[in-house]
Order: sequence, then structure tokens, then C-alpha cells
Amino acid sequence: MIQSELVTPPHITDLPIRALTVDDLHRCADLSEDRGWLREEHRWGLLLAAGDGYGVDAPDGRGLAAACVVTRYGAAHAGPEIAAIGMVLVADRYARRGLGRRLMTHICDDVLKGVPLTLHATPYGRPLYEELGFETTGRAEMLAGPFRPDGAPDSDGTTRVRPATASDLPRILRLDAEVFGADRTHMITRLPAFADQLVVAEDRTGDGTLTGYAAAWPNAHTHVIGPLIAHDIATAQSLITTIALGTDRPLRTDVDVRHEELVAWLKDRGLGSVAFNAVMIRDVPGLPGDWTRRWAPLTLATG
Repeated sequence: MIQSELVTPPHITDLPIRALTVDDLHRCADLSEDRGWLREEHRWGLLLAAGDGYGVDAPDGRGLAAACVVTRYGAAHAGPEIAAIGMVLVADRYARRGLGRRLMTHICDDVLKGVPLTLHATPYGRPLYEELGFETTGRAEMLAGPFRPDGAPDSDGTTRVRPATASDLPRILRLDAEVFGADRTHMITRLPAFADQLVVAEDRTGDGTLTGYAAAWPNAHTHVIGPLIAHDIATAQSLITTIALGTDRPLRTDVDVRHEELVAWLKDRGLGSVAFNAVMIRDVPGLPGDWTRRWAPLTLATG
């Protein structure tokens, strides 16, 4: 009788990491749900289309064991100027077994070796990222709740806020690159299809210069405001108020905590604090661009 050989299954950290595609959308959403997050299929769709997804197939055949998304920014011919890592998830049944570290090490040291990196970290993930060389450079406060408008937008009479049109897109791209500090054309050009609202602010006392823009996109029962770019707090408030008047859903946004006045204003109008996330960087002394005009990101996953 021939005795069959016993086959030892590979260790979880030895499983191959593969590229994800839009065909993995439902697997990514299942992984989010497995960890107690919202499924967020709408957001996953954007991230997989505009960024690069990486994942590990679960050895038990039940979807993904781990996943993350990388979004690169910068001129295509010169390589990325900075890359954001987001949606780093490990299935609950494989947690605390080194898989998250294995995936992040592969992304940071192989896929993105030498590229400046940024990410938003939860308190749970922050120790791992620090071990991998990330440093905290700031914080974002997540706020959510029904918004109570206090008057109409444009109360100062100097700013006009209106829905964006196709002809606004070149101006939005120029303003976004100036404020963000890197080209995000591949992401921002998807906003008209991704967002339920896309609004712009113009200076109506001069030549109609674009002074800000904001998008609101659907996520479960809320509308998430992001990106939010504005040259001052009055413009940011006008953009938010215009969006709030155009939806019956509660709002959610992630505000740089250095914008203390806007955080207080949002709380006065009904939004409450949900969580804080650390803004972390690696291989770069600081985030590029102008933080004073960058009030909220498109999503935490995109930096």
C-alpha cells in the first residue's frame, strides 16, 4: 500500500499577494463587513478604479484574507510624488497573525520603495505603522450627524457657491493641484460620476476666481463631504451649507484638527465627534501643498 504524503498548508504570511481589480469589489466589501465596517461598495469602486489594490486570498476559499489600496499622485511621466495607503484590512479570523505586517511591508518596501508615503491610522493600526517607519504629522477628527443650517450660504456677499459644470473641471484641477501639492487628475476627474453633489465657490467681487470646491458622496445613510478645499473658513462654511441644503441625509466629514474654528462650527450645527485618526508620513518631511486651504480629504483612504 502506498502511503499518501501529508501536505502542510502554507503559513498565512507565506501566501502570495496579488493585484486586486474592480472584479474584487464584492470581496473587498465583504472584508469590510467582516471587520465591522460599512460595506462601502461605492468607495471601494472608486479606489479600485483610480488606485492599485493589493490582497491575499483566504486559504479557506472564503474571499480575501487581507487587502489594501494604494493611490499614487504626481505627474505620470515623472513617477508619483506621493502615494496614499488606505483600507488596510485583515479578516477577523486571520487577525494578529502577522498578515497585516506582511502586506504593509510588501507595499512599503517593494511596491513603493523610495516613494514618499502617507496614510490615516486608527489607534489600533498606529503601532504597526510606527514600527514600519511612519511618523505622525497631524490628526483628523471624524464628525457626523444631521446638519442644522444657520442661514443661507453666501451671507458675506463676496462668495458665490453653485453646482459645478463641465467647464469648471480644468479650474478645479488647477486649484486642487495647487492646494494638495500633487496632481490628482485621475481621482478628481471621477468626482462628477462618484459624487451626488459637486459645488464650486467663486469670488464675485473680482474676476470670478475659483476660491474653493467640495463634493458630497453617498455612504450608507450619510453624505460624506470631501474633498473640501477653500481659501478661508467663510468659503468652507458656504460650501458645506450649500451641500447640506441639497440633501436630507446626515453629513459626515474628516476635518484637520488644526481647523479648530470649523470643527466648532460643525459641532454647533449638529455634527458630533466620532473618532480621531492620526495623519502619518514616511520618507517625506511633511505633506506637500497648503494645509490652510485643505479642510477635509476626499476619503481617509486617499490622503
